[in-house]
Amino acid sequence: MLNFQGEHILSVNQLNRDSIEAIFSVAKKMEPYAKKQKRTKVLEGAVLANLFFEPSTRTRVSFGTAFNLLGGLVRETTGMQSSALAKGESLYDTARVISSYADAVAMRHPDAHSVAEFATGSTVPVINGGDGPNEHPTQALLDLLTIEKELSRFERKIDGMHIALVGDLKYGRTVHSLSKLLCHYKDVKFTLVSPDGLEMPDYILDAVTNSGHQIELVNQMEGNLAADIVYQTRIQEERFPSQEEANKYRGGFKISQAIYDAHCKPSSVLMHPLPRDSRGDANELDNDLNHNDNLAIFRQVQNGVIARMALFALTLGVENLVDKYETEVPWYSAKKNS
Repeated sequence: MLNFQGEHILSVNQLNRDSIEAIFSVAKKMEPYAKKQKRTKVLEGAVLANLFFEPSTRTRVSFGTAFNLLGGLVRETTGMQSSALAKGESLYDTARVISSYADAVAMRHPDAHSVAEFATGSTVPVINGGDGPNEHPTQALLDLLTIEKELSRFERKIDGMHIALVGDLKYGRTVHSLSKLLCHYKDVKFTLVSPDGLEMPDYILDAVTNSGHQIELVNQMEGNLAADIVYQTRIQEERFPSQEEANKYRGGFKISQAIYDAHCKPSSVLMHPLPRDSRGDANELDNDLNHNDNLAIFRQVQNGVIARMALFALTLGVENLVDKYETEVPWYSAKKNS
């Protein structure tokens, strides 16, 4: 199992089932802090460098929130032009400088393997928040945690489940990372629903089949969504060679309440890594699903905070000290007692 303390978290390839379960065990202990029921100062005085050189809302704010909830401070850089990288500084030099200021780094960058390159110069743990078309390991972890928690509502487990991955499976790094993590489980059935030209890459298919799982490749949603988990993806237009090419696929796979009723099971859980493209010509998950109890997209977001809290606690070696530094949250206590 991964020895977390002092380690970089760069790829799901570093994780096995024991590592995943260790992260989830710590994450679940973080829920009272994430819900503001109590507070911990276990990382008081620690500094996170939150370096996001590619647009992000949820991931960037989630990393910062997770560190704050552990009592730490956050310093941010957003956009390439606001950093010394725009002046020609190497990722290695940037890492040497930033890691002399901070105790941990969360980083997103548009180029594949860039975060790993940065980590070679860092003297503190680096967590990959997405490196271009390559990986998004923390998204995969929060997705898997969500799957585990959602299935438990129906007394199901990840082992033996059926998952339908829908949409842009070629460029969607979240489904690549999630599929790799699912390889550590047993008897998972994958239905891969994608338009022609946006199929799952062969190396992911090979990893899944070599792990003994069943795969079905289809190019239409009708008749193929009756799964335990339906994971919809956005057309990753920023990864396409041209906007014109991306436009050919936008809006091809839309799920509405009517589609859900016709083709999903009553217990099918709907997931999406967000942002969902709600423009009329895309509308991947219709707003008429917002009151469907099985729409889990906002619970995914909440699970992202506790998963990232767990990674910070583990990589900084404080996972067993969190409760020793906890205090009440005055405004929460006042609300609870009013």
